Amino acid sequence: MVRTIRGAVTTENMQESILADTTVLLSEIIERNALRNDDILTILFTSTRDLDAVYPAVAARALGITEAGLMCAQEMYVAGSLERCVRVLLTVESDKAQGDMQHAYLKDAARLRPDLVKKES
Repeated sequence: MVRTIRGAVTTENMQESILADTTVLLSEIIERNALRNDDILTILFTSTRDLDAVYPAVAARALGITEAGLMCAQEMYVAGSLERCVRVLLTVESDKAQGDMQHAYLKDAARLRPDLVKKES
């Protein structure tokens, strides 16, 4: 069955920071959901307009996610919204129910989905 998993992390606009924080985010999602790289079909990355030092998808490739389709886009700007944020939407194959998928909102991004952060506890 095809399922989706969401996540986000805040970071600094430096290549090293974006890659490190995106790696932590993806690793957390993979661990929480007991995923193998072959389970991952696609990952859509978005980042806020203030992050332009590197594509976050580079972190996925460094984790060995080489067969999945990856796409990077700029997050729609909304006045007053969270800055310096990378968001991900993974499409995966899993026998788990959609409601059992574990999402990850790290650092200041936890405020985006407090309902899912509480579920993780």
